Amino acid sequence: MSIARKFVISVSAIAGCLLAAPVAGATPTAGVEVTTLAETTVAGTHYVLRELTLQPGATTGWHYHDGPLYAVVRNGVLSHYDSSCAVDGSHGPGHTIVEPSGPGYVHIGRNQGSHPVVLDVLYMLPVGAPPSQDVPNPGCPFQ
Repeated sequence: MSIARKFVISVSAIAGCLLAAPVAGATPTAGVEVTTLAETTVAGTHYVLRELTLQPGATTGWHYHDGPLYAVVRNGVLSHYDSSCAVDGSHGPGHTIVEPSGPGYVHIGRNQGSHPVVLDVLYMLPVGAPPSQDVPNPGCPFQ
């Protein structure tokens, strides 16, 4: 194999690892099941409807969204914290949740109960944006 070909393969492998690597210090989602129910794009906005199930003890990890998010709690109680570590909501069945977009609204959702939390979530995102952007814990004593 030529030196040039080995170089290209090596660079490709390194790039692949870097692109697949998580954000340094990001807090991963744990115990969350996601089912996409529907999605469409209209006038530059990508709409994604998902069902999220957070098992007892589950966390969404610290994150923000590139577009607004609207959710309805179907089951359980979701504890919602902002980047100051304060509870900014405790949402039970029938409650709606509205999350603004952008890195200025870093937050985490946690199931601290003994029953699964089930949410219907509508994401309104710029085309090509992921549903959430993982970020490091802002200094809170929990994940």
